[in-house]
Amino acid sequence: MWTMVWDHAGAERAIAGAASYGQDLIEIPLVDPKAADGKHTRSLLEKHKLRAACSLVLPEPAWASVRPDAAIAHLTTALDKAAEMGAEALTGVTYGGTNERTGFPPTQGEYDNITRALSAVARHAKSLGLQFGIEAVNRYESHLINSAEQAVALVERIGMDNVFVHLDTFHMNIEEKGLANGILAARDHLKYMHMSESDRGTPGYGNIAWDAIFSSLAAIGFKGALTLESFAGMPAHMAGAISTWRPVARDADEVFDNGLSFLRNKAIQYGLA
Repeated sequence: MWTMVWDHAGAERAIAGAASYGQDLIEIPLVDPKAADGKHTRSLLEKHKLRAACSLVLPEPAWASVRPDAAIAHLTTALDKAAEMGAEALTGVTYGGTNERTGFPPTQGEYDNITRALSAVARHAKSLGLQFGIEAVNRYESHLINSAEQAVALVERIGMDNVFVHLDTFHMNIEEKGLANGILAARDHLKYMHMSESDRGTPGYGNIAWDAIFSSLAAIGFKGALTLESFAGMPAHMAGAISTWRPVARDADEVFDNGLSFLRNKAIQYGLA
């Protein structure tokens, strides 16, 4: 929403912006983990009294399904940076990319590579006191983990208590047989939610069945993080990564002024705030 480049200026703009809207957690994009200044970010988070989680998508040279050792190296660097920042977790498409499709269903070999890589990474995360998330994304972005059920299966194959399921309402709207069913399927491992509208614009102004989302979260006693995700500020040169070819909202202010208040009101309505 504020920046896709986590340099000093981007970090200062994003963290101050999140604090100005009364948020208590910000998601930091680790597009380039090595380039981020962890100590600078930590000082900003402490100044504004904000918690943080970091997220990423693996670059093609580090896709865990085919290059598990490269994935381990990339994710280890990202975890070290997240710990330096004082973040609580690293999450996102931690097993691969958002343009990763072979044209065939996933193979056991691909899952074995992912499990080996993420098991090693999860152990490193635990040594740093960090949680480690696995986000299910839709079939047009990846052929590997599309549903809550598949994310749960991977978490359980890894078998570590610091590994959790991360769901995103945009992807769930495509893949789940009912949004509530996805949440119920992940209930034992679900700790993180991207609250994203059907067009990735302003929450409450699309086709997501928000009452189904919030009522099912309340039903499972959800205690994790709810984070607004929108691509209203997506730079044109990054459009291809997520097929965002037109503006999804007038601007970031529209998303925050309307979408954030909508989500907060729903959270209050269902006893989640």
